[in-house]
Amino acid sequence: MLSVLLIIAVCASVQGLSRIDPLVSTKRGLIRGLQSEDGYAQFLGVPYAVVDENNPFGPSKPHPGFDDIFEAYESNECPQIKNDVASGTLDCLTMNIYVPSHADSQHRLPVMVWIHGVGFTKGSADSDGLSPKFLLKHDVIVVAINYRLGAYGFMCLDIPEVPGNQGLKDQVLALRWINDNIEAFGGNSKEITVFGESAGGISVNLHLFSSYEKLFQRAIIQSGPVLTQIWKRGSDYTNAPIKLANALDFNTSDIHEALDYLSSIDAHTIIKVGNDIDNTLAFLGNNIVTVPCLEKEFENVDNFITDHPKNIISSKAKTTPIIIGHNDNESAFNFEFLGDEYYKTINFRYFLDLGFDFKDDLDEAVDAVRHFYIGDEDITENVKEVIYDFASDFTYGYATKRTIDLLLANGASTVYQYIFSYSGGRNLMKVWRNMNTTGATHADDLGYLFDYKIFEGKTSPEDQLVIDRMTTIWTNFAKFGNPTPEKTELLPIKWDPITETTRPYLDINADLILGSRPSHDRMAFWDLFYKFYGKYEI
Repeated sequence: MLSVLLIIAVCASVQGLSRIDPLVSTKRGLIRGLQSEDGYAQFLGVPYAVVDENNPFGPSKPHPGFDDIFEAYESNECPQIKNDVASGTLDCLTMNIYVPSHADSQHRLPVMVWIHGVGFTKGSADSDGLSPKFLLKHDVIVVAINYRLGAYGFMCLDIPEVPGNQGLKDQVLALRWINDNIEAFGGNSKEITVFGESAGGISVNLHLFSSYEKLFQRAIIQSGPVLTQIWKRGSDYTNAPIKLANALDFNTSDIHEALDYLSSIDAHTIIKVGNDIDNTLAFLGNNIVTVPCLEKEFENVDNFITDHPKNIISSKAKTTPIIIGHNDNESAFNFEFLGDEYYKTINFRYFLDLGFDFKDDLDEAVDAVRHFYIGDEDITENVKEVIYDFASDFTYGYATKRTIDLLLANGASTVYQYIFSYSGGRNLMKVWRNMNTTGATHADDLGYLFDYKIFEGKTSPEDQLVIDRMTTIWTNFAKFGNPTPEKTELLPIKWDPITETTRPYLDINADLILGSRPSHDRMAFWDLFYKFYGKYEI
């Protein structure tokens, strides 16, 4: 068991487990974990940074380390709203480290760093009972990280004290910690793959364009293209502290006074008030505190990103092998349970306004989209599947195509594209929300990479095959930079990267199907749309 570690036998019972506890000597001190029932070691809630008590909305600092043994027995989460109740703690800049039993100094394993999603406002390293045991079977170490959310992670004020993107900068500190310490766990610091879904995928994508040093070798972007509509904020986002303070009956027009006051208020109160003011998903418009931003530059202040990725030439994007993709029916979860009355009032303008400011050409642009997707039909529940296609294309499909174009323009030579379209018993969002729609909606792919409490260990042979294929593809990429280094009975295909002239992709369904240029007709429409109206893009 982890011969690189100092092992001690302990007759103890923590969470009902009798075990031999692994004890790891890191550069930050001794860390004791748990031996799981599934045979791997887990180190939960390992701190990598600390929040500044005097300015919890600003940058965090690296954790100073441990004088005594740190007992890594419990995970935690950052402040957020769950089921309309505030939970979490600001002492949340931690990670969960999961290590196969045979990792050691002579057999260092590749490392996969998971960045969770849920709109930059919710989620944690082990959201919904997430377990990486499917991935661990393929001889990789998995590290899942927490980062600050909502007002604490993404308030962007154009002042040095709170320049913006604090949650993304937390992730940087986590990656630095992993680079410095993962070898103590039997990991290879030269083989780090970052992967994430939704807001986690956007985070991975943004790391490729950030101003920070390169802290990973490979990247997997799941349903998180950087050129989705994440940049639009409410016009008063720089006044977010004042709005939050006023909502708590502290009246001021001075941002610094408001920040000082908010810093003294319990985090649960801040998160609840922020949620009440700004109760939207991260990229559905009019947000004041919940999305990444382009930072203003200040002397002696580290910036994550100060210009739009479209304007950045990134050496990291050029030199990093990348897998990028999305699910075939991404946006269905937004619409599945909305009745006919909703569809009678839906307006394509609402969606287009998330990415464009059309001014005088608004009606013409909206009509172009409407006629392409539904012709002259009335918008009723009868055309909801087409509305799914439109919303999925606009937010994910075409955004992914544009992001791939951006990566290629930056010189990226190894970019693999996929579409996940399998519909089975472990489609996470569909099971969670009891949906009957076709294909795979947002987050449905996660049930085939991770285990979750919601599935209660039930896995059909068909679902197990998809698990085996997806986890093999993902871990092959982490090991070799190539998801299909050789044809096998399990993976009887050779998935090639994209080039300037060819656009191959892998359709992950009950079978693995190689194709070219997914949804080509719809993507061609959006090519033309952006050619005519791209000048109005926000």
